[in-house]
Amino acid sequence: MGKAAAARKLAAAAAFGGGGLTVAGGSLYGLLRFEAALARRRIGNATGTPPDPTGWYGRGLPGPALKVALLGDSSAAGYGVQHVEQTPGASLGTGLAERTGRRVYFRSFAVVGAQSSDLATQIDAALPVEPDVAIILIGANDVTHRVLPSTSVHLLSEAVRRLRSHNVTVVVGTCPDLGTIKPIPPPLKQVARAWSRRLAAAQAIAVVEAGGRSVSLGSILGPEFDAAPALLFGPDQFHPSAEGYASLAAVLLPSALAALDLIPAEQATPEALRGEGVLPIARAAVRAAQTPGTELDGSEAGGALRGVRGRLVALRHRRQGPRSQPQAPEHEAPAEEGSPA
Repeated sequence: MGKAAAARKLAAAAAFGGGGLTVAGGSLYGLLRFEAALARRRIGNATGTPPDPTGWYGRGLPGPALKVALLGDSSAAGYGVQHVEQTPGASLGTGLAERTGRRVYFRSFAVVGAQSSDLATQIDAALPVEPDVAIILIGANDVTHRVLPSTSVHLLSEAVRRLRSHNVTVVVGTCPDLGTIKPIPPPLKQVARAWSRRLAAAQAIAVVEAGGRSVSLGSILGPEFDAAPALLFGPDQFHPSAEGYASLAAVLLPSALAALDLIPAEQATPEALRGEGVLPIARAAVRAAQTPGTELDGSEAGGALRGVRGRLVALRHRRQGPRSQPQAPEHEAPAEEGSPA
């Protein structure tokens, strides 16, 4: 079975609540579970509460404020850093304010150790804020806690659909390349890489079909991290460092801006010279999983939703632009804004 077909099959199985694993797939997952258990013993369990990036960014900028909800696990929460400015939330809040010239109210609902099954509770808490956009980072704990991939993808799809039903735009960072986690030794390091890419492709398909847009995070634990582990990995060699979280935010920020329709007009059309274009969804998902920072969006596919090979999506490599210096949030709302729920 080809990579695109395998990813499409897994996504389809998730949509109907099935297992989505062939015998070979089950064996592969079993190996990954075994290796993940060994790695977890070396890494230990993530505990503690990271600094909370919730608050107001861009004080003094005009309103109305953009409202952003961050959902997910320790990679979203910023596990391992000591200062709020080092969290991905602070980078995202600061970057959104500077790039849009507007105030931003940023609220983090991410929890260390969260799995896809925890998204429903996080969404319960986020909806009263009435966010304009929700950014989701989830999946790594599903792998290390032996959650079936089809179950993980199904739960993510349901989360995206629920947010979209409340008119919240959604950006999802797909499963990173687990093959570069240092405590996982070869030869199963290669197995972890292959499996995480397949899961990322299935996540991308499910997210787009549910009405969101996906962003490949392969680079966050991929070649970039592999080349500079001391700089971009934290002390446990599993979670990102402060610089790593900044890199994560830099990948997500352009897609969040696009989801909010706050990008320059000249970037609205896919650019062929940058490898962008409109592709069948399964083919695009596999390419995205192999190409860090790739965004998939089904709402901009040249006005057409389906082609001869099924659902069409726009594949893009968004320009990151200059990075902002992350700032700590203000905790008191500007007088004219009032406090969100």
